Amino acid sequence: MRSFLGKRYWLVGASEGLGEALAKQLSAEGAHVILSSRSSNRLYEVSNYLQSSSSIVCVDIADESSVRSAAKTVGTPDGIVLLAGLYWPMKATEWQQEQVVQMADVNFTGFLRVLGMVVPKMVARDEGHIVITGSLAGFRGLSGAIGYGASKAAVMSLAESLYADLRNTGVDIQLVNPGFIQTRLTHKNNFSMPFIMQPEEAATRMLAHMRSNKFKSNFPIGFSWIFRLTQFMPDWVYYRLFS
Repeated sequence: MRSFLGKRYWLVGASEGLGEALAKQLSAEGAHVILSSRSSNRLYEVSNYLQSSSSIVCVDIADESSVRSAAKTVGTPDGIVLLAGLYWPMKATEWQQEQVVQMADVNFTGFLRVLGMVVPKMVARDEGHIVITGSLAGFRGLSGAIGYGASKAAVMSLAESLYADLRNTGVDIQLVNPGFIQTRLTHKNNFSMPFIMQPEEAATRMLAHMRSNKFKSNFPIGFSWIFRLTQFMPDWVYYRLFS
């Protein structure tokens, strides 16, 4: 079982929601938490509630120079958790180009920018812990998920490729695919969200997975099985049910 006591963990996307809740729980475990997001004001508020030492490094993962500067400040942490994300519910019939590109640029390409600064260093020292946040929405295409669903599917594939390459090294890769979490992002939805979780509950499940040696965690478990089983449905059945 992994211990976080005295470890330095970089949380990218820690200003609210799941990121904030996870920062508090990691801090309670004795980790030094490095809080990152675009807004320093909110990060200082989060840091006031942490039980162990912390530091703040602002970063815009959609900006290459910002990522390089932040990575230089952070150095090589013991672990990194990628939680940043953008979301607008959107159907193809209501395409908003700027928002679609922003979702892809933060939810997927932004992760690549950060990992490009971290992975080579961890590989060189043969030690590190990388946790990537995907989504149940990434298992198969969903109506109203233009941009978001595709970016999460890409992130999940990225984590799987990293795990395939690094599973026999000292660099641990983990993927977490949560369902609906009560945040400002889900407030945009005008449809029923089954099994929606509070950020604290989702963080508890995420931290439990981070302690383990398992690669992937999908939760809530019962709800996740619906998404996993859709991968085996014929197209004519799936799109009749989920469109």
